[in-house]
Amino acid sequence: FWWRARRHPSFVVGGLLSAALTLAAFVSLFWSPYPPAEIDIPKKLLPPSAAHWLGTDSLGRDIASQLLVGSQNSIVVGVIAVGIGLLIGVALGCLASASRSENRGWIEELVMRASDFTFAFPALLSAIMLTAIYGPGLVMSIVAIGIFNIPVFARLTRAAALSLWTRDFILAARVAGKGKARISVEHILPNILNTLVVQITIQFSLGILAEAALAYVGLGAQPPIPSWGKMLADSQTLIVLAPHLAIIPGLCIVLTVLGLNLLGDGLRDILDPQSTTRRA
Repeated sequence: FWWRARRHPSFVVGGLLSAALTLAAFVSLFWSPYPPAEIDIPKKLLPPSAAHWLGTDSLGRDIASQLLVGSQNSIVVGVIAVGIGLLIGVALGCLASASRSENRGWIEELVMRASDFTFAFPALLSAIMLTAIYGPGLVMSIVAIGIFNIPVFARLTRAAALSLWTRDFILAARVAGKGKARISVEHILPNILNTLVVQITIQFSLGILAEAALAYVGLGAQPPIPSWGKMLADSQTLIVLAPHLAIIPGLCIVLTVLGLNLLGDGLRDILDPQSTTRRA
């Protein structure tokens, strides 16, 4: 794997960009140039300098410190939201595929129609509904994005698993007396893991983008918690006076999403047996 990965440009570039995000979040746990919520009005709207590497915002807060701490939110939202979708969606997808193999199509139909219903409520709409009930915040953003991820993984798992239930090694496992749940865990999941890994990277990038969008409209992380989307929203009225306030967080979002997408593309090519055979 690593021999092929080192020679795949998309994987290398995506891995470096993703590693930069992870490193920034890790460093911000222990250190940042300034407290991210520290207000210093006399130093507002300063351009990048030695004292403030990326300048300051309209309240005199250090932009570099906000970016570093804001990367924590991106990682937290991505990991938890994708985790919610992965755990529940994979379980539902395995249940749907196993029920078809037992000629119990009503279970599969129920799971798929529930997925269609969930798709009717995108993350932004779900966040608006949850906000109306519980109030805005980072937790509501995570829940909304996580709910939207469930049908994505459910459909992917079902489609990938259905092609395996008729294979000889699955039939052999059934003859050996293994139940549906045990076959799903021991044989189905290991054989669709490559597909799930690629989808995880894609949904992680979409989760970060959705979190930034929710924060931009005021439904995500609330002040004084730094957020890249909130930084963009605060800078829109100052785009002419201080364009760096919008360019810098926007560039961070673009590079992060680009890096994760490139990483996912690289993993898809490396883990795909057909593409591996073609390269050989």
